[in-house]
Order: sequence, then structure tokens, then C-alpha cells
Amino acid sequence: MCSSLYAGSALAQSQSFQLSPDSAETIIQGCKQHARAKQQSHAIAVYDKGGNLVAALRMQGNGPGIMAFSQAKAKAVSSWGFSTAGMEEAVQNTPGFANAPFVVTVAGGVAVYTADGGNLIGSVGVSGEAPVDDAACAVAGIEAAGLSATRTSK
Repeated sequence: MCSSLYAGSALAQSQSFQLSPDSAETIIQGCKQHARAKQQSHAIAVYDKGGNLVAALRMQGNGPGIMAFSQAKAKAVSSWGFSTAGMEEAVQNTPGFANAPFVVTVAGGVAVYTADGGNLIGSVGVSGEAPVDDAACAVAGIEAAGLSATRTSK
């Protein structure tokens, strides 16, 4: 197993609404614990809201294509601000949306919000198992970091 951390530029982001490298690593660890408990193996990518890779892990047993897919899911969510499961629904309602840049229509890309659900701060992309399991792993990681996978209105 290997893990990498990348510190993204925070100049354009408010200090209080930024996904920290420590939080990104906690998300990965939470997802990894969830996966092990279910005897699953995932590739996990965490991006900030600007679409920059903050941390990534490819668990043993997954090829490089799985890592690339997890990154594509996270990049899609950071680009559009909603889950890849939501993108699947959006494509059904607006078929042309499928041709927009960074659209991924497979569950496993989940938005990361502040603990109160009020501010988007990043995204998690998970791949390697069934899409519903990928999404559950992402949510488990987000919750392990004390953050929210659900947006609330203020």
C-alpha cells in the first residue's frame, strides 16, 4: 500500500473553509478502515474544492486504472459541486450533460462539506468495488474526519 499527500494552493480559499492535508489523510484512513471491515479494496482520492489532489491511496489488489477512476470521480465532484450519483440522475434528465467536461456517472464520487454541511470544501473519489460500496466508503471516510457528506441550507 502506498499513500501520498499533496498540499494544494490555499490562496483563493478561505482559511476556515479549506480541506486540510490532515483532514484528507483522516478521510483516507476512515475509508480504509471501512473497506477492511467489509473485506474490500479501494483506490481513494481526496481533492480540494479547487480540483487539486490533496491525498490518495491505492489499496493492495487494485490496478492503476482503478486509481485513475477514483481521481476522475473526485475531480468531477470538485468541478460540479455534487456527487457522481447525482450526475447519473442529471444525465437521465438532461442527456447533453453527459458530454460536459468532468462528468462521471458512476457512484463513488462524494462531496465533502464542513461539519455543519454549509460549505463545500472538497471531494472524495473511491473506486474498486461496486459503486454503492465505493460511495459508502467515501462517506465513512468523510464522517471519520468529522466532516459532512451532506449539504445543509443556511
